[in-house]
Amino acid sequence: MPVWSDEGMWLLNQPPKEQLKAKYGFTLTDGWLDRAMKANVRFNSGGSGGFVSATGLIVTNHHIAADALQKLSKPGLDLYHDGFFAKEKAQELKCPDLELNVLQGIEDVTVRVNAAVKPAMKPAEAFAARRAVTGEIEKDSLAKTGLRSDVVMLYQGGAYHLYRYKKYTDVRLVFAPEFNIAGFGGDVDNFEYPRHGLDVAFFRAYENDQPVRPPHFFKWSEVGPAESDLVFVTGHPGTTNRLETLAKLKHRRDETLPYTLYRLRTLEAALTQYSNNGPEESRQAATDLHRVANTRKASSGQLQGLLDPQILKQKDLQEADLQNHLAVPVKPITPDPVRHWQAIAAAEKQYATFEKEHALLETGHAFFSELFTIARHAVRMGDELPKASADRLREYRDSNLESLRFQLLSPAPLYPALERAKLQTSLTFLAEVLGGDHPLVVLTLAGKNPAARAEELITGTKLFDVGERKKLLDGGSAAVAASSDPLIQLAKSLDEAARKLRTRYETEVEEPERQAYAEIAKIRFAAFGNSVAPDATFTLRLAFGTVKGYEVDGEKLPFHTTFGSAFARAKLMQNREPFDLPKRWRDGKAKLELTTPFNFVSTADTIGGNSGSPVLNRAGELVGINFDRNRHGLVRNFVYTEVQARHVAVHSRAVLEALRKLYDAESLAGELVGAK
Repeated sequence: MPVWSDEGMWLLNQPPKEQLKAKYGFTLTDGWLDRAMKANVRFNSGGSGGFVSATGLIVTNHHIAADALQKLSKPGLDLYHDGFFAKEKAQELKCPDLELNVLQGIEDVTVRVNAAVKPAMKPAEAFAARRAVTGEIEKDSLAKTGLRSDVVMLYQGGAYHLYRYKKYTDVRLVFAPEFNIAGFGGDVDNFEYPRHGLDVAFFRAYENDQPVRPPHFFKWSEVGPAESDLVFVTGHPGTTNRLETLAKLKHRRDETLPYTLYRLRTLEAALTQYSNNGPEESRQAATDLHRVANTRKASSGQLQGLLDPQILKQKDLQEADLQNHLAVPVKPITPDPVRHWQAIAAAEKQYATFEKEHALLETGHAFFSELFTIARHAVRMGDELPKASADRLREYRDSNLESLRFQLLSPAPLYPALERAKLQTSLTFLAEVLGGDHPLVVLTLAGKNPAARAEELITGTKLFDVGERKKLLDGGSAAVAASSDPLIQLAKSLDEAARKLRTRYETEVEEPERQAYAEIAKIRFAAFGNSVAPDATFTLRLAFGTVKGYEVDGEKLPFHTTFGSAFARAKLMQNREPFDLPKRWRDGKAKLELTTPFNFVSTADTIGGNSGSPVLNRAGELVGINFDRNRHGLVRNFVYTEVQARHVAVHSRAVLEALRKLYDAESLAGELVGAK
């Protein structure tokens, strides 16, 4: 079995024990893995974190906490910008709609899923059979365990595992620093290194109004990592595309990513313009703007990677190498296995004929509005919930329903002017992409221009009222049919066309590709066993690497920065935004030990979704909190490299130094290190 450098976002039930033993002399035990699994936390807002005390304290990134910070803020109280600290548990702020998931176990259900799909089935029949069996598995698991249960596809269809999670929905904010230090350097330094960000936040999980006492938590290291140390990143990477075929990657390069970047730039410009209207507007739009800008920069880096001939050449060689293993006996194997690659190419060619309509209407890119999302769910729940759970669209199965209702009935504030600006922008984007005479555009705009249509929809809707939403959800199809709400009416009018596009995608693209990838996976397993990790799926993974700097244009970059270099960076940039340190930091400089390590890098394999992931040492102690990749790491969506690519993390010592010296948070620091 080959050792693949430090590559791999590994399944915890298929860990890289042999690789770690061979390369680093480290024995990865089942106990180590179990503790890491049950101390790790997944945020429903799209990030990771970990328990760090016996009384339910959780660490993550400030930018993962941003959604909660904004929802807890109000005019005159900007927690996102100014920060927050609860010195006592009674002062901790309950988040309106934050759900945390903690993995309890994984079960391989591949045989049961595959048995439901018969060889003679047409794509639509196969998709329906697979949807039904995965729905049954999830429902049975939920009934048996009471745990959130998700069947996750791995290896693009080569395997299926059942993940069971314990949920926490009473989550309270404990600490967040000012945005100016959490996101120091802003978009200029985003995906760059050296970095100087205190990108951390702390929450506490509660049950029955009492702090949770987790069975495992990560001990906070007061020392942190040294150069060349072996470290592990345990978190929930979102999506990678390393096992996709060359044809699929070329489709991303030529179709998906250019469209994505056009959309993100449009949204970013609109949100920036809205933010410039005043400080309150800036506060309201801050989370959306950060997410859009971050995704835009990441997507741009991915496109640059796919435009690099060397990257595609590497993928071509990998594909050829795998096809060279076709002589390896694979049972059962169909005649002419190369046709599986051809099937994926054909599916991508077919998808190009309706991808934009699918993205705009069914995925919802034409409706950048929380209120429209609520309206669509209300309409579809009325239609889906009378069906058996296994026959529903996936998001409405019993296993997902509680979490979905929790989000839809959130009391978090929504802002009419912001919703109107976002919807106007996305409706305009719809018309720009499809043309003013396209039937979907005509149906959506209903005889008005995007500005007037957005005004009509947002002014007329009652969905700002949580009570109104609850009536619709509880009342089902009858309540939806009786509703005159303009957003409900719009969602109803578009639903038939949206569902048709979804069905086309499922039967013409998703199912043929899934079947082809499943056959390719058989070849890969026969050739390489489990020495190749599956692509990321926002499920818990284990990555490993070493702490070390790298060289760029002849300059050697150190493995960590310091508080001193943060002040030097601010001075060099004349303390102008986004390099303006908070007043607390400027005034407190003399209190700090300026040689304290601030941010550090390692070769561990991370991606988006790993934000907030605990970085652990050999003993399983927390030595850092992952928050970013550098620009050289953006190609890791497609290929792994460790020459210059690094993930970036906040050093554990930096957090303690800042809490104790600047934030008057000795109680929090004491909880982290186990002080009584």
